[in-house]
Amino acid sequence: MQRGAVQKWMFIVLSLGPAYGGYLLFTLYPNILSVYYSLLQWDGMSEPRFVGLDNFITMLGDKYVWRALGHNLLLMATIPPLVVLISIVLAYLLVYKNYKGSSVLKVLFFFPNVLSTVVIALLWTFVYDGQFGLLNGLLEAIGLKIGHFYWLGEEKTAIWALIPPAVWGGVGFYIVIFINAMSSIPKSLYEAAILEGATHSARMFKITVPLIMPVVRVGVLFLMLGTLKGMEQVLILTNGGPSGSTDVIALYMFNLAFGMEYHNYGYASAVGMFLFVILVSAKLLLDKFMPNRGVEY
Repeated sequence: MQRGAVQKWMFIVLSLGPAYGGYLLFTLYPNILSVYYSLLQWDGMSEPRFVGLDNFITMLGDKYVWRALGHNLLLMATIPPLVVLISIVLAYLLVYKNYKGSSVLKVLFFFPNVLSTVVIALLWTFVYDGQFGLLNGLLEAIGLKIGHFYWLGEEKTAIWALIPPAVWGGVGFYIVIFINAMSSIPKSLYEAAILEGATHSARMFKITVPLIMPVVRVGVLFLMLGTLKGMEQVLILTNGGPSGSTDVIALYMFNLAFGMEYHNYGYASAVGMFLFVILVSAKLLLDKFMPNRGVEY
């Protein structure tokens, strides 16, 4: 083998080896083990006992799994569309409206993405606080007297209270993504549309959105998958309460494996396999109903 080819392969191994090694060790290998664990009855300490598909049969009759799935689907039906719509509108305004101080606005919009998920969740616990919360204060300032209402402590409002933190924390990142996508659209298309008398809304939904659809599709995919498998904000804001009204599948699986009451790694792994099937199904549905290619110009 020539010296140049040897150096090429050495560079590939040294540059990609650590990343692939980490992926195999910390992602792929644990996932493969989860498939095996899902066939066991095991608490992590005692001798594991092979039970075959019993965990999956039990899961089909577990009402808490289906309740958690319902909450996941509700969040998936609200958070990704809101994040994408708000991000597209704000990105369009920043690119084509030429506001003074638009660079400052970009920084302000992106600021929540600098914060960790834990910090965002803790901030919103203060917003929703019944006694000193910002939300109750604003409602009282406009004349709505609701007293010391705890938004995260009521079953009817807790699940809906999870949506604003997720939207607020996700919009800034996708604004930056959509701004970069919009910057590649030829200005001549908008000039022709202006001559035809098209309004800003018509230009945005007839020109901008179709042309950046591949980017939008990727954004929707990441948001859907993140909403389905995410649990950090739910854990901090409500921990699945009150009375399980905000429980999601990932949090339910976490509590089964590491909770105070249960240490059922086998059943938790079976729930994880169920979540994996849901994620794959969501990806296939997105491929079917959302175009993979944008409009060409």
